Amino acid sequence: MGKRQMLQRRGRGGSVFKAPTWRRVGRVMYSSILPEEKTSSVEFIIKDIAHESGRGAPVATVARKDGATSRMIAPEGLYVGQRIFYGAAAPLNTGNVLPLNVIPEGTLICNIEGRVGDGGKFVRSAGGYATLVSHTPDGVLCMFPSGAIKAFDSMCRATVGIVASGGIVEKPMLKAGNSYHKWRARSRHYPTNRGKSMSPYAHPHGGGSHQRGSTPVSRNAPPGQKVGIIASRRTGRRKK
Repeated sequence: MGKRQMLQRRGRGGSVFKAPTWRRVGRVMYSSILPEEKTSSVEFIIKDIAHESGRGAPVATVARKDGATSRMIAPEGLYVGQRIFYGAAAPLNTGNVLPLNVIPEGTLICNIEGRVGDGGKFVRSAGGYATLVSHTPDGVLCMFPSGAIKAFDSMCRATVGIVASGGIVEKPMLKAGNSYHKWRARSRHYPTNRGKSMSPYAHPHGGGSHQRGSTPVSRNAPPGQKVGIIASRRTGRRKK
């Protein structure tokens, strides 16, 4: 009969692999763009900075003068009671949210919008930051922590500064239980077992007298066989 692989069992849904969204503090995104943000700035006050289960970076709750609140990724150095500003006329201080077209080149930014008004989609993990490389007629170029460069609409917003809690990746786990709870908060199974350490009935890589690598599997292989190293999408020299 065999045994369903972990990835296949995840796809069936159910309580075991259900995302624990009830433990989230709420939607973490910029507030909608106000008309005055295009020419001046809007003042916000940091009401609270909280930890969200499954997220490394802290979440800041900000409030406008009219009482409307929203949540944003907290940059390094943000504190409760601080006044920050959204808009094109906001000063270039840590925590302020400005459109990319008014941010100087070389500035460290985070929580960048992928499309105008989407609330922030890129560079949101703890300690992450992007560097604004240049302004071009086609958009604003930003370099990610990976070194990749992506073009954004010049009206997309971003936060000035580096995402807080950057030292979280340096904190040792010390015991397996800590790692278990870390991944459980993200609905990930831990620990994982290598396929080639299993028996033949449990995994296509299992069995044999010695553990050794496997050849790439065809991209057209059926589910259950398509595991491990998948064949390349293409081969040969790329033609320009």
